[in-house]
Amino acid sequence: MRGARREYPNMVFISVAVILVGALCLLDLLLTFGVIRRLRAHTAELERLGRNGVWTADLMPSPGHEFGDLAVSTVDGEPVSSETFAEETLVAFFAQGCSACEDKLPEFVSHAGAVLGGRDRVLAVVSGEPAQIAETIDALAPVARVVAGQQAAPVIDAFGVRAFPTFSLVKAGTVLAVDNDFARLSAPSRA
Repeated sequence: MRGARREYPNMVFISVAVILVGALCLLDLLLTFGVIRRLRAHTAELERLGRNGVWTADLMPSPGHEFGDLAVSTVDGEPVSSETFAEETLVAFFAQGCSACEDKLPEFVSHAGAVLGGRDRVLAVVSGEPAQIAETIDALAPVARVVAGQQAAPVIDAFGVRAFPTFSLVKAGTVLAVDNDFARLSAPSRA
């Protein structure tokens, strides 16, 4: 009998340990289901915001968006108005401190340099403090007309851009195509 009494406390300890491990497994299972539910909600939200990697109108203008007349000047003092967009024009939006903008800038400069019609058919809009975006302006100036600093805000607002970089193909005050990757846009065609 004495031997049975010594094993009894061990049985209680094992029983408590099994119950505790079971409770922890149940808690882990409940937390896992919660994480899965949250991931599904997050995925649904991402699908609502964008399709095929292109952000919707909440962040970018939609094709068909009319931006009206503008009255700003480029860094070279050239006026930018509705006449600027009489022919198809590639418009790029960059922002200070945007790592995706910095990544796409060299490729965009190369692409813009090959656009038929040259820099007259490419407009680059750079948001930020002039001293901090000077390198970006210098890189873009040979291949595009550049609107920067305080002059950029009215253009960004008129187009409804809320994500950077954004690339648009426009003509006669209307956005024809928009994407966050200029390579997916067709080059401006000849009039």
